Amino acid sequence: MNRPIPNAGADSAVDTVFELRRYTLKLGQRETLIALFDAEFVETQEAVGMSVVGQFRDPAQPEHFVWLRGFADQAARTTALPRFYGGPVWAAHGPAANATMIDSDDVLMLKPAGAGRAFAHRPERPVGAFADAGGPIIVATHHFPADFAEDGLRQEAARIAGAAGAAGATVLASLVSDHSPNGFSRLPVRTEANVVVTVARLPQGQGAAVSAVLAGPDASSAASSVEIAALQPTSRSRLR
Repeated sequence: MNRPIPNAGADSAVDTVFELRRYTLKLGQRETLIALFDAEFVETQEAVGMSVVGQFRDPAQPEHFVWLRGFADQAARTTALPRFYGGPVWAAHGPAANATMIDSDDVLMLKPAGAGRAFAHRPERPVGAFADAGGPIIVATHHFPADFAEDGLRQEAARIAGAAGAAGATVLASLVSDHSPNGFSRLPVRTEANVVVTVARLPQGQGAAVSAVLAGPDASSAASSVEIAALQPTSRSRLR
């Protein structure tokens, strides 16, 4: 019988910085990247000081791969990223990962919208021959004008999370843009983005209804645009 094993260090500190990373892949390469990622890039990233929160397929966009990772703070991010991308695991497997990709620069740097912990009480990560399970997980990205103040973003985040909860979804994280300087310029982030990102677990069979609520004015009338993605966790995604 396969059992989850403890995720060393993943819950030892509260993450305050997150990256939402959305990759566009070459035709037919998503399963290749997922197999490589789940085998080689999970525990090895966590070993150098970051959390791999979850990795997902987007069923509506077959060439997209989406994942989330977290850091204790900006200093931890600036330390952990060069350790990984300058280390032996990326040297061995990075070229194969990059060969699957058309674009890997759609990256939002985020922080919790409120005082509560984002992605609290995550289950242990599956190991062994587990089938894909869980989800779908919805990620709603509400875009706001560049001059929309952070206090306003936080207020909108609370409103959006409330709308998601009222529609029956379980909100796992409510995040806003982190406009801190990028401490690892080798990996760009979208500095122009000013967003609220809401991550929630969908109730069975209610994806369309929750998506409609989050895309509508009852969630946010101030957003300039909204992206909604209902994602399916991979077999080794901790978030599911």
